[in-house]
Amino acid sequence: MMQVDRIDLKILKILQIDGKVSNAELAKRINLSPSPCLARVKRLEQQGLIKQYVALLDPKTAGLELNVFVFITLKTQSRALLKEFEERISAHPAVMECYLMTGVEDYMIRVVMPNVASLERFIVDDLSPMPEIEHIRSSIALKQVRYKTALPL
Repeated sequence: MMQVDRIDLKILKILQIDGKVSNAELAKRINLSPSPCLARVKRLEQQGLIKQYVALLDPKTAGLELNVFVFITLKTQSRALLKEFEERISAHPAVMECYLMTGVEDYMIRVVMPNVASLERFIVDDLSPMPEIEHIRSSIALKQVRYKTALPL
């Protein structure tokens, strides 16, 4: 982790909760004048600690009722095959997250879907035809107990 001081940490904590906060309001909250506050934010952006600013949407309001974890085992784990799979899976808009895993399965992906029929189409039409896939297992989340985007700083 790069060197950040207590003021940088305050800035980061506030921006993780409210990325839309104005520089004037941010400066006020951390007891700094606007110009040095903006300079700190710009430095944190340039150093890559602040990656991007986004609007977080409510999946249910957007009609995406299902949150599904799909575990995928590949036939082999060559670098070329891993890269090909990662490119193919990353291109699908419903795939929210994809992780290369240790353990039994090679990948875990999280997808959001409007309903079970769309999940079936995704598995049958999009995943199953991929020749590198050996096994697919999925679990539908019944309830989201905790979800956060802010890192523990």
